[in-house]
Amino acid sequence: MTKIRSRRRRRVLRRWLGVGAFFLAAALLAVGLWWFSPARQAYDRVAALEAATLPEYVTVDLIPAAGTARSGLRLSDYTGVVIHYVGNPGTSAKGNRNYFATPGTPVVSHFVIGLEGEILQCLPLWERSVASNQRNRDTISIEVCHPDDSGRFTEATYRSLVRLTAWLCRTGELSPEQVIRHYDVTGKECPRYFVHNEAAWRQLRNDVGTAIQSPG
Repeated sequence: MTKIRSRRRRRVLRRWLGVGAFFLAAALLAVGLWWFSPARQAYDRVAALEAATLPEYVTVDLIPAAGTARSGLRLSDYTGVVIHYVGNPGTSAKGNRNYFATPGTPVVSHFVIGLEGEILQCLPLWERSVASNQRNRDTISIEVCHPDDSGRFTEATYRSLVRLTAWLCRTGELSPEQVIRHYDVTGKECPRYFVHNEAAWRQLRNDVGTAIQSPG
């Protein structure tokens, strides 16, 4: 009788060990699949962006988290930079930042670049903007000030745009081809000057590519 009970205990133990081994193997497989999955790679890209130290030429001036424009949603990936123009000639970076912070304003970008080349950060890099429609989920957005209706940027503004965009590309290991216009997302005339001047847009991407290779 004792031997029978002993055999039963061994069979039960083997059964439970088998079940445990199965679940351990399943868990390890799940971890392995996650580790090498596109979802893990997307998570890592956003995490790298979040951990990045901003350049000293950027002034952090985040809008309040309680504002209408702050979604609090995390980026699902980081695969591009979207360039905009403010569409309000002669306004400043600070003025546009304050507009984003106004209760009831439904839009906000990560950065605003002013007429003198000053750069303000309005959102944490990990948070989704409300600027680029369906690309809010996986891009960083930059609004750029301009002196007149043509939408053409000042030299100081242009230099800061190239510098910041190159830094964002290096941080996310993006290529200049992943720098796009709002126009490329929705067909909106934004940024106006670069919608009407394709050669100038190609030059901006070329300048960003050069700056990526020559940090400074």
